[in-house]
Amino acid sequence: MRRTRRTRLCLAGVLAASALVANPTASPAAGATEGAPTDSAARADGPLTDLVNPFIGSQNEGNTFPGATVPFGMVQLSPDTGHSTGYDYGQTRIRGFSLVHLSGVGCRIGGDLPVLPTTGDVTTTDYARYAAGFRHADEEASPGYYRVGLDSGIRAELTATARTGVQRYTFPATTRANVLLNAAQSLHKPGGSEVEILDDRTVRTRIGGHGFCRDTGPYAVYTITRFSRPFTAHGTWTGSTVTDGAKTGTGGAYVRFDTTEDRTVEATTALSYVDARGAALNLRAEGGRSFDDVRRRARAEWGRRLGTVHVGGGADTLRRTFYSSLYRSFLAPNIGSDADGRYTGWDQKPHHADGFTYYQNWSLWDTYRTQAQLLALLAPREARDMARSVVRIDEDGGWLPKWGYGTVETNIMTGDPVTPFLTTAYQMGLLKGFEERAYKALRKNADGVPPAAYPGVGREANKEYLAQGFAPYVQGRPYAKTGDSDYHFGASVTLEYALADAMLAQMARGLGHPEDAARYAARARNYRNVFDPSTGFFRARDASGAFTGPADPARGTGFHEGTAWQYQWLVPQDLPGVIDLIGGARAAGRRLDSFFAYDRLLTDPEGTARTVWVHGDPYDYYNAATYNPQNETDLIAPYTYLSTGQPWKTTDVVHAALTLFTDTPTGMTGNDDLGTMSAWMVLSSIGIFPVQPGYDTWGLSTPVFDRVDLTLDRRYWPTGALTVTAPGTTNAARYIQGVRADGAAHERTWLSTRSLRSLRALAFTVGPRPSEWGTEPGAAPPVLR
Repeated sequence: MRRTRRTRLCLAGVLAASALVANPTASPAAGATEGAPTDSAARADGPLTDLVNPFIGSQNEGNTFPGATVPFGMVQLSPDTGHSTGYDYGQTRIRGFSLVHLSGVGCRIGGDLPVLPTTGDVTTTDYARYAAGFRHADEEASPGYYRVGLDSGIRAELTATARTGVQRYTFPATTRANVLLNAAQSLHKPGGSEVEILDDRTVRTRIGGHGFCRDTGPYAVYTITRFSRPFTAHGTWTGSTVTDGAKTGTGGAYVRFDTTEDRTVEATTALSYVDARGAALNLRAEGGRSFDDVRRRARAEWGRRLGTVHVGGGADTLRRTFYSSLYRSFLAPNIGSDADGRYTGWDQKPHHADGFTYYQNWSLWDTYRTQAQLLALLAPREARDMARSVVRIDEDGGWLPKWGYGTVETNIMTGDPVTPFLTTAYQMGLLKGFEERAYKALRKNADGVPPAAYPGVGREANKEYLAQGFAPYVQGRPYAKTGDSDYHFGASVTLEYALADAMLAQMARGLGHPEDAARYAARARNYRNVFDPSTGFFRARDASGAFTGPADPARGTGFHEGTAWQYQWLVPQDLPGVIDLIGGARAAGRRLDSFFAYDRLLTDPEGTARTVWVHGDPYDYYNAATYNPQNETDLIAPYTYLSTGQPWKTTDVVHAALTLFTDTPTGMTGNDDLGTMSAWMVLSSIGIFPVQPGYDTWGLSTPVFDRVDLTLDRRYWPTGALTVTAPGTTNAARYIQGVRADGAAHERTWLSTRSLRSLRALAFTVGPRPSEWGTEPGAAPPVLR
């Protein structure tokens, strides 16, 4: 997902997908310290957790975080260096270790309760002023663990459980070893805070906030911190005034220890989005263990999660990049319910999740394209609970979400991403038992708009879309609510609505609602209403129906964070229809080749990816006529060749794009958007990709590994395992010669979820030149009618 001021990185260096080059100066990736705990998913070549580098994407606005968390954890305990989203590898001062971070988002959010160890007197309450210097040579991170040596001589270590962050500070010998808990400063805009020292080991806070890309909120979080031993002194502050010995304040608190004999202080901080009682309950449920025990458990949990995928072959750097991407794919959405099942709904009232875990943080415009499918494949139990949580948002608050942070709607991004997110869950068999509840919410969303009093905008331009068949582009229209407006991006919004309608039509048909299915299927063809025959591209239309804005398809007027060149392929429900509009398969093939700079790509794939696709200012989403691998608008575009009878070109483009992922701090193709880009890397590396997001079609391309073994949950995948092989796959031998599914020849360029669910083995034969495989007309992905 990309915001109004969304930085994208221009990666330097040339790294081949099958032979990525490691950066010898990168910080240790995992468990580098002597005596690090072992991993339950260890193999002969070492624990999989040792292949993860959490620093990837932490520089040049990748906006990832290196700190400690567990899969889908409520807490992401990580250092903040002054960057708007938390940590930047290029900065050298730490303001604190705070509880909440979203991986790869493009706007300011989270950073609640930054905690920092210091020594001496407490003379300032501004964390920008008391920030501590550090060096990367004395810093390391691995799944579930972070360590840094501060220039003050203090060593800080972090680990986590699902709902708590655990800290261990090793101080110099002093009688003035402090821990500062700053409730008033964070990454988001402040919304009022309270701090209270309950006893000589315990500090409680309430932190209010609002913000994100625009002024969203308000919302509140609650924390309680329990120290491993009594502190010798304490104080609080309000504004810039520090009051020694005080027990309450509105800014923060400090607690002091004597470390002349015992230099170590441990603390566990529990988080709740419900109330102080919830934080205390989470502390009782998950606290009370030593730092080392929590670290071992976190590492083992990550080992089990990463162990669902084992790869064979590939260079070490490629394997590190792959497992780091897999790691980031499991960072969100995040647990939102407390240990007793309570959570705060979007009506801002407490509710109870009966029989499931409630999740929150929904970057749906991004994740519906890749991460939703990857989680349905590798983490179906959690993915089912995530889908149930999204439906509960409607049932609690009155409407389905668009981009949800914590307990509030942000309205960031446009279109209707929640529909393909939930229809993906339906097609993957995750909605069993509440399909009709989900469909009811989806139908309401698809056929209306939220009431004026509701904070969400839903399908904001639905009235015009339903009446005229397109969402109008209304330049400068005032925002009706906080966030983005569909009216500002009418052309791309029409395409997004039509995609959502196509996917909902398939769900309606499957549930036995034929009239609804026919109605939505007809609306799925509304993409044609924004096609301008005079330019041969999609184009914005104003409220009167006239095409508007510059005719140049590279300009991007009426398109959200992209251009007509990039959005022209976002019709996965009917690519043959788009190809006909363009002028047939040959004309579409020529346009695709131009879009991907294909002739140049064949001679210099890495250079083409970095100097042609990635172009201009990193904030620049417009004025482009080529593929943008740094944004979600055209993530599925490389797979369009499967529909033009040239499937080998999909492999060429995908493998070139994979070179943008490296194992260095600059090794992301921009913001990760809660696992979206990482999931793209994982699925494209395996060789199966959701080419019709919201449906059940998986496109095939050449894997980058000789062998991939997936361990699957038998409750959702009856075989319990899938092995994908491509012996001898290299850059020189990357073209599919044939595919066999459980030994039977498979001539199509795609598989359905039903077929995938029954498979045990998917075998690719590869060679140095393109073959006839997948070129017959019947081999292309289906049209959804």
